[in-house]
Amino acid sequence: GVGGCSFCCGEAFSPSYCRGRRGVTEQIDEALMFHASRGRKADFHVAYFQAGTNTYADVDALCCLYNEALCHPMIDGIIIGTRPDCVNSEILDYLEYLSKCTYVAVEYGIESVYDATLSRVNRGHDFSVSVDAVRETKARGLDVGAHFILGLPGESREDIIRGVAKINDLGLDFVKFHQLQIYRNTPIEREFAALPSDFSLLLNSNVDTYAELIVDILRRLRTSLSVERFVSLAPRHMLSFSPLRGIRPDAFRMLVVERMRELGATQGDML
Repeated sequence: GVGGCSFCCGEAFSPSYCRGRRGVTEQIDEALMFHASRGRKADFHVAYFQAGTNTYADVDALCCLYNEALCHPMIDGIIIGTRPDCVNSEILDYLEYLSKCTYVAVEYGIESVYDATLSRVNRGHDFSVSVDAVRETKARGLDVGAHFILGLPGESREDIIRGVAKINDLGLDFVKFHQLQIYRNTPIEREFAALPSDFSLLLNSNVDTYAELIVDILRRLRTSLSVERFVSLAPRHMLSFSPLRGIRPDAFRMLVVERMRELGATQGDML
């Protein structure tokens, strides 16, 4: 592919301790200090290879990076964030090998279940590629997650709700959702300015309507599928438009929980 995804701003996904030319060990050390300084404690720690495409190299190079993380005395496993069109059998076989002695999960950026949307945002692959990648990863006994963006151009609320069935069928272990955010100096910012009518779901969203959308998704989502995220945050100076005005993830989660309780609803009760 050429040009990258129209919605993407790579800097928005990297915390400060992962920026610059820091090695894996240094990033982990700084991350542990960062969270400890905020009073956060955990019994287990997992190194999350998040920003970028973390299988886009030959196996020898990946082996060095993953093993450096796993050799850290505080790390108990790894999660590899990548694209479904950037894995192959050699890489997956190596991850299966690692999983024999430590926790390994793969998280795919799938973003949409609709080919027209994937083409429009210059994703570079269709949905069938995601289906194949998830199937091949699960076949090796690895936990598999996926990431989806809600509010991409041309998709309606009804499209999103209808697409939940395809998410259920993928066989994922965990899933992350978040609202589309328009980052400055991206192709989608120019498209948003030129064709606002194609972003009607985004323009008509606020905290309450987005919470209602998440509730409707949850009620159609199979109960064995863990939901790890509902919203995304980004530095305000990078944003051109965001429908949620910086609400914190924990506050939004409580809003969803309260709405579910009001309805007497549970995950999967409308499946």
